[in-house]
Amino acid sequence: MQKRSSVPFADNEGFFSRVYELTRLIPRGRITSYGAIARYLGTAGSARMVGWALNTSHSVPGLVPAHRVVNRNGMLTGKHHFGNSSTMQQLLENEGFTIEDDRIIEFRERFWDPSVEL
Repeated sequence: MQKRSSVPFADNEGFFSRVYELTRLIPRGRITSYGAIARYLGTAGSARMVGWALNTSHSVPGLVPAHRVVNRNGMLTGKHHFGNSSTMQQLLENEGFTIEDDRIIEFRERFWDPSVEL
């Protein structure tokens, strides 16, 4: 994935596609935040829009591991977009995460920052 694509921010379809592409790069057993994705894409103030993109990721071809994206504090804020309130947690636990009160315990240790890793 090329950092800071030339696709205009106002082009939601292009932005959403870039979010999906980047989310697919998150390694199994790692997590990132909506803000980290937004910063990598050159749209630092658009963390909420990253969330909107991931909320619709189930409708695009190919797996988008949206469960690996949480808020900046490691909270499972998008869990209600996974069919039921426990699916996101189950997917993360299947990858070895420990979740307590909808928060990833080892958030900092397993954080994947695309600006550093890519």
